[in-house]
Amino acid sequence: MTFSFLTPLLFCFIALSSSSASLGVESFIGYPIIPISSLISKNLYDTIFLHKDDTACPAKNFYPYQSFIEASKYFPQFGTTGCLATRKREIAAFLAQISHETTGGWATAPDGPFSWGLCFKEEISPQSNYCDSTDKDWPCFEGKTYKGRGPIQLSWNYNYGPAGKALGFDGLRNPEIVSNNSVIAFKTALWFWMTERKPIPSCHNVMVGKYLATKADIAANRTAGFGLVTNIVNGGLECGIPNDARVNDRIGFFQRYTKLFNVDTGPNLDCGYQKSFQ
Repeated sequence: MTFSFLTPLLFCFIALSSSSASLGVESFIGYPIIPISSLISKNLYDTIFLHKDDTACPAKNFYPYQSFIEASKYFPQFGTTGCLATRKREIAAFLAQISHETTGGWATAPDGPFSWGLCFKEEISPQSNYCDSTDKDWPCFEGKTYKGRGPIQLSWNYNYGPAGKALGFDGLRNPEIVSNNSVIAFKTALWFWMTERKPIPSCHNVMVGKYLATKADIAANRTAGFGLVTNIVNGGLECGIPNDARVNDRIGFFQRYTKLFNVDTGPNLDCGYQKSFQ
């Protein structure tokens, strides 16, 4: 439990020692607030998502840089918690996860498969309307489908309802807004990232060192790192499977992005030997 909490701090001190010329000890200890726009410029954003506005991408022009920045302001702790390396790593992890969820890449794609994030804004050919009729708190509305939409591919009525309530839109009556309004789309992805669903931790807490493993987590080998974030996002389908192609795709995006941010990935990248939360 203690190691899970301290690991990101260890990387902070490593980052501090290698960049003392630009970041003093006093600044490190005080964790100065650095705006998201200072950590990811429009140029870096466009480099990360090289092909999001290609004609081949159904989401062409739907995910502009300014919409991401505007949505991030709704979650002031995102990308501003911890030391500089931790902040950059969290942003890279978030962008990697949404890239896999919306990827249009393939093995021989131009500039590589990990340059094609944010290519889709909604699920293509969903196998159901994603309505859990047993959830009485968030009842489905006739004729509505709660398929994957937006950067995180928000799915199911029990996610659309709470997301809408938290963000100020009717997710059950108007789920389509997630694929029609780019700021709201990014907000839903950040809402999912920042929200704890006990006993499931938030992705944010995992990436910034606030995750404390329970006895159940330890027994399930759920150790802090990018792999645990994948477990939170889609562990029921992807985790507990060594060398799963979907998990590897998420890792590939993360590795590319951390290089662009000039930070390391940290430990425990995959969830191949973790039990899922579901």
